[in-house]
Amino acid sequence: MGDLAEFVREAAYLTKKGQEAYLADSMEGALLRNAGERILIKVATVAEKLPQGFKDRYPDVDWQGINRMRNLVAHHYDRVSHDLIWAALTVRIPELGSRLSVN
Repeated sequence: MGDLAEFVREAAYLTKKGQEAYLADSMEGALLRNAGERILIKVATVAEKLPQGFKDRYPDVDWQGINRMRNLVAHHYDRVSHDLIWAALTVRIPELGSRLSVN
């Protein structure tokens, strides 16, 4: 869970740069988007490795959705909506951190 807490903090740090910087058509924007995608992949990798018994204690968490997002970002990166990733970084990851009490 320590890794997950770290990734929640990384997402918070990244999103403090702002959506305009994240979506900017610049090298900085591209680097922020790449970092955001990597954070999502790492969060999903940690979530995938959690014991099923742990996941069963949190039925309100969309564990399959987390894995689907990871697969989308990892394998279909050319079709990923930057707005979708931004929403995951600003809403979904913080929600997950709160639900699991890791932030």
